[in-house]
This record gives sequence, structure tokens and C-alpha cells, in this order.
Amino acid sequence: MKTFILAGGLGSRLGSISESLPKPMIEIGGRPILWHIMKYYSCFGINEFVLLLGYKSRVIKEYFANYRIISNDFEIDLGTGKISFYNLNSITEDWKVTLLDTGFDNLKGSRIKQAEQYADADVLFLTYGDGVSNVDIHKLLEFHKTHGKMITITGVRPPSRFGELSLDKNRVVTFEEKPQLSSAGYINGGFMVFNKDLFSHLSPGKDCDFEFGPLEKLAKEGEVMMFSHDDFWECVDTERDLIYLNKLWNQGNAKWKIW
Repeated sequence: MKTFILAGGLGSRLGSISESLPKPMIEIGGRPILWHIMKYYSCFGINEFVLLLGYKSRVIKEYFANYRIISNDFEIDLGTGKISFYNLNSITEDWKVTLLDTGFDNLKGSRIKQAEQYADADVLFLTYGDGVSNVDIHKLLEFHKTHGKMITITGVRPPSRFGELSLDKNRVVTFEEKPQLSSAGYINGGFMVFNKDLFSHLSPGKDCDFEFGPLEKLAKEGEVMMFSHDDFWECVDTERDLIYLNKLWNQGNAKWKIW
């Protein structure tokens, strides 16, 4: 199975940090948050990724194109251009990564639709490029396969600055962006599973969103289910979030680090 990762956002709330880096490349413990997300999925045996790029896509492309150089010591002969690497065993990531530039300001639905040709399975993973969690990916997939609906989203309980899901048991009834949280208190934390049929509800046009429109419509049709996750989840929305996640990492309390 493949994981599609939405990695095209600007990260406007991060201020000057996002002027030189796309949001998924903001570092936690010296590694991009995108790397942390991919590393987490790989712990569950998922090693193929499709990165849906946009803002400063070149930075992400260069990171993976030069991954061996970034990850190792090396010697370079500037006359011949020959590079000799040392300690190559330090690269343990057996990943296949597709990097797809889906437009500078295209909305999420457009980005996902443009990756349809890379969906070579009936069931796929989808997540955001700015959030980490300790959600059990195997249990998430098992839950998705039991209900027969088109999409499973992982419901988490963050502060009220995010959107909220209205539920009937585990079925998503409405999908509202950033209201005041009710007693249910769940929002879409990413870590989604979807059936390939989702692509027929999206278009490649830059104004095709995902949460607004398609996901709302599918929720009304009873095609969106929620896998509740009441343990750790955090996303990098502001510089304060970034400081907090780095603090957890440096203190050895990063709950998503299972490798």
C-alpha cells in the first residue's frame, strides 16, 4: 500500500520560518517533520509514498534527490566529480518516493486528484504533511475494512482552534471547519484511509478542495467513518507547536518515535 502525503502548504502561521522552507520541511530533532511521518508509516511496513507538493516543491525534491549525501559523510573529487561515501549503512529507509508537483496554490482535492495515476491499489493511506501521532496504523486499516465506506479519518481531540466532526456513533454526519468544539470534541487529524473511488469525487482544477465540498458531501451520504484516537497527536501550525515538538523530542518523550 501507498501513503499519499499532502505536502504543498505554505505554513503562513510559522512566520519567517516558512519563508525559506515549505511547512513539511520544518525540522524536529534535526529531521523534517515529513521524514518523521514517513518513518512512522514505515514502522508499519508501508514504504511507498506519493508526496503532493506545491509551495517550494524544489526544496523537498532536492532533499530526497540528495538523501544519500545528506545522510552520510563523503569525499568528493572536485576535478572528476567522483563522490566516495562513508558509513553507507546509516541509511535504513527502504522507501520508494514519488514526488509530484501539484501546483503552487492548488487546493487539497486538486492535489489528490492529480495523483490518481499513482494509485495502484483499491485502498490507500492519506495524511497531512504537518502532523505526528502514535495512532495504530494496522488497527486503523482493519477498522476501515470492516465498515465498507469510502473514507476513514482519524478523529483526535486538540484545542478548539481546529475544525470539528459531528458524529452518529462512528459515522461522520457533518464536517465543519474551525467552530467552537462541542462535547464530542473530535477533529480530523489526518491519518486517513480511502478507497480508490474517492478520485471520482475530485477534479484536477486548482479550486477543488478536499474538506470543503467533497468530504462534506460524502459525509452527508454516509461514506465517511471515524477511527477515534484519544492518545497523542500534534501538528505544527505555529512556531509554538514547533518548539513544543522539539522539546518532546529532545526530552525523549516523542510518542510517535517507535523506531
